Parts: sequence; structure tokens; C-alpha cells
Amino acid sequence: MNEQTLSMRLERVAALVPAGARLADIGSDHGYLPVALLRRGVISAAVAGEVALTPFRSAERTVRESGLEHTIAVRLASGLGAIEPGDGITAISLCGMGGETIRDILEAGKSRLNGRERLILQPNGGEQPLRQWLVAHDYRILHEEMLRENRFYYEIIVAERDGPVTYSAEELYFGPLQMQARSPVFLDKWERMLRFKHKNLANLTRAQQGVAQEKVQEIARQIRWISELLA
Repeated sequence: MNEQTLSMRLERVAALVPAGARLADIGSDHGYLPVALLRRGVISAAVAGEVALTPFRSAERTVRESGLEHTIAVRLASGLGAIEPGDGITAISLCGMGGETIRDILEAGKSRLNGRERLILQPNGGEQPLRQWLVAHDYRILHEEMLRENRFYYEIIVAERDGPVTYSAEELYFGPLQMQARSPVFLDKWERMLRFKHKNLANLTRAQQGVAQEKVQEIARQIRWISELLA
């Protein structure tokens, strides 16, 4: 993967960035996504934010070698701290980290959000708590998709603030739009997950001592939801 050839999941993320956007790519790693989007003429400007020095230097090098220093600002900062008031950001991408981490970044950086940005999120697990944060902050989920790459399942969630939104507990768990679309890769993931949950429940039931009943009940509830989904 490089700034010309993105991974399959980053290509899907790139396809969901609005034309003409001013993008903040948080946790930009090598800066491949903003560089690719600028080279394709999709976005007008970008910020590449990185909290760790090594990927920050990598992003700086990618941007410099692409000759895009005047349109991509590479910043060493924690989360949304990379965004400055004058950036005029209209889209924010957070990719390749856990859903809880994305949630925590959004929570810590709330003051940097103007509420008009499109959020393009690609969590590696932890989708449920991330959706819970979005709903609690009046974000409507506009698009969801799932893909499988290198044996792993990845979800992409696109959201915009749109007043109070309500989703059921099951919709927050599976994804409201994923439940409607029921794509083959989505169903495949949950078939695998059902087997894993059954195994997990059996292990907990055997252990008995020291196992919180709330945990057992939660897994049993998830098994019921998944079974109903696949029925």
C-alpha cells in the first residue's frame, strides 16, 4: 500500500469522502489517504494528524515527496487536537483503531467539532460503543458497510449530526443499516460470531466460580440477538 495504491478498506473510506471536502485524517499513519485524495482531485485540502513521532515523520515524508506541503498540513497532536479553527474542516476520517479509541478521541475533542462535519469512521472492533456515542451526540448513521480483508472483518460507519436520533439496542449492536442490507459478508461475520459466543458461554458456564452473572446474561442475550438475526 502507498499513496497511489490504497488498501481495499481505505479505498472504501476514500469513496465516502465528499467531493471538495477539507479533510482531517486523524491517525493518518503514512498520510496515504489524504495524499491519494488530493492527487485524485477529490478534496481541496487536508490535515494529517498523528500522535506518535514515527508515523508523523512518515506522513511528513509522504506529503513532501508528493509536493503537497501547501495543501496538506501534517501535525503532531493528540486526536482532534490536530484541527485548528482556521482549517475549515468539513470531513473527518478516523481509521484502523478500536471503536472505543475512536469514541474516546471524539469525546476528548468535542470542542473541535462544529457539528457540520461528516464523520467517516473505520473501527477495528468496538462498533457498539462507538454507535452509542454517536447517538448520544445526535449523529445519524448515513451509511454502513462491512468488508473482509486479510481474514479480518472491517466496518465503515458514516455519520452526520442531525438532531436527536433513536436506535434500538440491537441496531446499536449490529448497525441499523447493516441489519437492513444483510450483505453476505455481514451474515458471514455473524455466523462466525455466533459459534464463538456459544463457545464462550459454554466456557463461562463450566467455570461458574468467579464469573459475574451479568456477563453470562449479556452473552446469552447476544446469542439470542444473533440467532434471531440469522433466522
